[in-house]
Amino acid sequence: MPPILRDGESQLRSCGGSASWSSSWKRLPGEVREEAWKNFFMGHFEKGQHALLNEGEENEMEIFGYRTQGCRKSLCLAGSIFSFGILPLVFYWRPAWHVWAHCVPCSLQEADTVLLRTTDEFQIYSWKKVIWIYLSALNSAFGLTPDHPLITDEDYIINRAIRKPDLKVRCIKVQKIRYVWNYLEGQFQKIGSLEDWLSSAKIHQKFGSGLTREEQEIRRLICGPNTIDVEVTPIWKLLIKEVLNPFYIFQLFSVCLWFSEDYKEYAFAIIIMSIISISLTVYDLREQSVKLHHLVKSHNSITVSVCGRKAGVRELESRVLVPGDLLILTGNKVLMPCDAVLIEGSCVVDEGMLTGESIPVTKTPLPKVDSSLPWKTQSEADYKRHVLFCGTEVIQAKAARSGTVRAVVLQTGFNTAKGDLVRSILYPKPMNFKLYRDAIRFLLCLVGTATVGMIYTLCVYVLSGEPPGEVVRKALDVITIAVPPALPAALTTGIIYAQRRLKKRGIFCISPQRINVCGQLNLVCFDKTGTLTRDGLDLWGVVSCDRNGFQEVHSFASGQALPWGPLCAAMASCHSLILLDGTIQGDPLDLKMFEATTWEMAFSGDDFHIKGVPAHAMVVQPCRTASQVPVEGIAILHQFPFSSALQRMTVIVQEMGGDRLAFMKGAPERVASFCQPETVPTSFVSELQIYTTQGFRVIALAYKKLENDHHTATLTRETVESDLIFLGLLILENQLKEETKPVLEELISARIRTVMITGDNLQTAITVARKSGMVSESQKVILIEANETTGSSSASISWTLVEEKKHITYGNQDNYINIRDEVSDNGREGSYHFALTGKSFHVISQHFSSLLPKILINGTIFARMSPGQKASLVEEFQKLDYFVGMCGDGANDCGALKMAHVGISLSEQEASVASPFTSKTPNIECVPHLIREGRAALVTSFCMFKYMALYSMIQYVGVLLLYWETNSLSNYQFLFQDLAITTLIGVTMNLNGAYPKLVPFRPAGQLISPPLLLSVIFNILLSLAMHIAGFILVQRQPWYSVEIHSACIVQNESISELTMSPTAPEKMESSSAFTSFENTTIWFLGTINCIIVAVVFSKGKPFRQPTYTNYIFVLVLITQLGVCLFILFADIPELYRRLDLLCTPILWRVSIVIMLSLNFIVSLVAEEAIVENRALWMMIKRCFGYQSKSQYRIWQRDLANDSSWPPLNQTSHSDRPECGRGVSYSNPVFESNEEQL
Repeated sequence: MPPILRDGESQLRSCGGSASWSSSWKRLPGEVREEAWKNFFMGHFEKGQHALLNEGEENEMEIFGYRTQGCRKSLCLAGSIFSFGILPLVFYWRPAWHVWAHCVPCSLQEADTVLLRTTDEFQIYSWKKVIWIYLSALNSAFGLTPDHPLITDEDYIINRAIRKPDLKVRCIKVQKIRYVWNYLEGQFQKIGSLEDWLSSAKIHQKFGSGLTREEQEIRRLICGPNTIDVEVTPIWKLLIKEVLNPFYIFQLFSVCLWFSEDYKEYAFAIIIMSIISISLTVYDLREQSVKLHHLVKSHNSITVSVCGRKAGVRELESRVLVPGDLLILTGNKVLMPCDAVLIEGSCVVDEGMLTGESIPVTKTPLPKVDSSLPWKTQSEADYKRHVLFCGTEVIQAKAARSGTVRAVVLQTGFNTAKGDLVRSILYPKPMNFKLYRDAIRFLLCLVGTATVGMIYTLCVYVLSGEPPGEVVRKALDVITIAVPPALPAALTTGIIYAQRRLKKRGIFCISPQRINVCGQLNLVCFDKTGTLTRDGLDLWGVVSCDRNGFQEVHSFASGQALPWGPLCAAMASCHSLILLDGTIQGDPLDLKMFEATTWEMAFSGDDFHIKGVPAHAMVVQPCRTASQVPVEGIAILHQFPFSSALQRMTVIVQEMGGDRLAFMKGAPERVASFCQPETVPTSFVSELQIYTTQGFRVIALAYKKLENDHHTATLTRETVESDLIFLGLLILENQLKEETKPVLEELISARIRTVMITGDNLQTAITVARKSGMVSESQKVILIEANETTGSSSASISWTLVEEKKHITYGNQDNYINIRDEVSDNGREGSYHFALTGKSFHVISQHFSSLLPKILINGTIFARMSPGQKASLVEEFQKLDYFVGMCGDGANDCGALKMAHVGISLSEQEASVASPFTSKTPNIECVPHLIREGRAALVTSFCMFKYMALYSMIQYVGVLLLYWETNSLSNYQFLFQDLAITTLIGVTMNLNGAYPKLVPFRPAGQLISPPLLLSVIFNILLSLAMHIAGFILVQRQPWYSVEIHSACIVQNESISELTMSPTAPEKMESSSAFTSFENTTIWFLGTINCIIVAVVFSKGKPFRQPTYTNYIFVLVLITQLGVCLFILFADIPELYRRLDLLCTPILWRVSIVIMLSLNFIVSLVAEEAIVENRALWMMIKRCFGYQSKSQYRIWQRDLANDSSWPPLNQTSHSDRPECGRGVSYSNPVFESNEEQL
């Protein structure tokens, strides 16, 4: 099944079906729509009959209660039998109709069936049966009764879901998640997670000692197994699902009709093509299913240690884990089978599955705070630092005083972080691309045309007195002629060819329908590190300082070792590196810094005894070749880990035989603020500016001496991080990839916007944007800073111009950023770019929503963005009608990759499976390749739609003209046109490759556009005129006679010179029922016209390679035309008899060629001079004052006329009317009204 038509089917499944109806519907106010839905089909819903599932979440759905009625069920069964299975098929395509036909509305509490509808613009329906879970099985084992303490405690959702006294639980399963009916609150709630409202004290108290066997069994029965099961879908299931597609059902109808008319050859050809198409689709789906199954297979077979309240520690399979279980983490290299909150001990975890970077992260235990606040909100720090996520690897577990590392199971199964990722792959958000909606309209137009033809056929044949069976067959024939059954196969081949070309370039696609969408991209977002720049950082040098200020730069490229001193000691010890299996692992920045010292890392021996130092502490030692190092090594006693909020990390170390020291490393301005002012050089700001403006990453180092007699555990972070001595600056370089600048230049020259979304600091991002060409030298960068409401002051937003002349300390940024006080008049639209951080983006979204679209129109640099903010930003761009591509290299980009119209992953890591495209080559060269192929595929799809429309209309017009004479084309004539002409053209027309140059405009993105409609309608009218002319003129020829079936004999003196071979006259009785001069004329005109429109509609530049480079297609056309002309001018009686043709005079054959030649010339001139004349259409648009309706175009026009924009050197507050929430914008995601030519 071709992707275009498959997506069209999903459009049909959503209530409404018609896209125009849908767009009108969406313009209604929300409350009006809701009330209408409640009364339409479903009756008026009272309270309790309708609710929201997952309110406020991405997978939010409406849920309606229904109760099955026996009489309705019986009527539907009877209808299914009498309709020969058509009614169940309709119910399969329209799930809502199934529920409305079988059930009556009722409250959700009484419902045995629920109807679900997504709340997004797709409004997709599904239905689920309510099932019961019986706890009576636990009666005999544990003596479970309705008044058992485990049942009566209603602090937990599980207990609220148990119906008493019969101990039953009502539940539904939606997209792999279980929901139970909460009798206390009267709603379905998600199960399989610990309640969010629990405080940290409650978690420690209730779950700190584990669950009892009874609690475990109850939770296991209700929550289900802790598995992420992705079964490999059986081939027969995939086959049935594909075959039941409406388009294949139509093909089945066509094939049955053709067999009844003995049109076996083409029926077999369609069957073969359909089998190939279905097989390819099933194979692709099966491969994806197998890949995903293997991806999660290992998750379900992990052995874990679980501590029970009475049973003690037991080794269990991870599948039996339930929320609330107490895990005991032992050893290293443990794969987490669930989400768990750490309550004792600490862990070093590899979260590469979530972040895309295999950097060990330290997890700390959840503190036992005496507070009633939910544990996630009880402290300002991110709660995730206490959570071990499913799918991540515990590299190292560090026991606490009790000697164990303990964690409480937070979420199981598909509720976990990994489960959520897998669900997003299993149930992706549908794509609302205009081409796919227009494809449905296109087919509906053909069906409408076929209906008119059926009425005409019935009238003609009934009035002619034909038998009823013949009348019905002829009428049904019109449907198969007007709606070409070969359309799915023809569209599939174009996508397959494009996919194959991408594969040759190392770009792999798991969502083929997205290839067409690539052709419409006009904005591409890029991650920075690993995408635009090389992975990791290179250590460029270090700048030490003393009382006289900064010293000369020590370059590591020189090969000289860094001399011993506090700076060297800081570089050797101030990090979070760990030693695992003899390999040093950790943050790449820390690794580069440590490697530059040439020191070694080891664990202390048993004879290492220092007050306050734990046994087997981490020790760094100078290598054996090092000289003039007065210490044997440095033991790392305690770490205050790095936090992005704090922008620093600190360690306490002990020199062997020396002093106890504290070292700090972090953002320069943050570190400087903790130092004694006299130790910070006066040239600190200017020195920092020199490096940051060149794109270097700058880290500052500082230290202080501590008292040896203090125990490290008694020292607070505030005590250690005070009165430090500034040591110097560490300078690291993040180099651009060689391919980055040329690719960005190519995209910008093609008028495709480029945007950077990075988690790195703002100054580095701005510098990389300038170096890469994303921001040209002549363009300005305007910095936007927004601050949250604090105390009495409301939220504020300020605008400053980045410049290189002055400096100020700017808020809480990572570096000092220079700004300018004034801006020249050229700081207008197109010559400036906005840069902001994730914090500012969040504040603007919350407090300055009316400014957000204005900022996004010129927003180019977004730094310090979290994964969630990246996805939100992509969605905001889509609301402005941009077609957004996202290119990233890790799972931290996964949300944005999924949200974008086109996601391109440069990594093959686990979390990037959700990305539609994956490039084997880890650089952004794949982006222009993908856009070029997308544009070529999109143009090819339009060519195929136009050609198929013309082919069906040519045949349709010819057959209806012949029906007027109660005649038609014979089976062999149909077969020649359908198989030898159209099928070969459909398979070879798509072979054109993409044009190597990206032009600064996109191909049309919709079928219903003036140029395309003009092209199709004009060619239909031209073909109609030619067919009518041929039909009428042949009847007026002097040699025409309904009784003479060859005009190649001398009929009279006047035409004797025009005759050909002396073939004997044939009488009507000995002839086929199809043979006539009208039939012969119409068949030649229609057959050769199909070749002509293929030539006219096969597009080359600027989006595809020229047609003449498609050698197979050209060869096919020449061969087809040669065969047709040979048949036309050859006098081979047996050939004519087989094809049911009549011999005509040479003059008439020449007349046919002349008519076809005129048709070709007029069609080609009109196509090239009018339809494909972009300058002409632009002029027409200007004359009629047409302007693009795309949101971003409207905003661009408004801002171009706004002299006060951008508001430089201003600070606005959210309580001002112009900056509040008074102005808002709303536009459906993924939808574009733009008409591109």
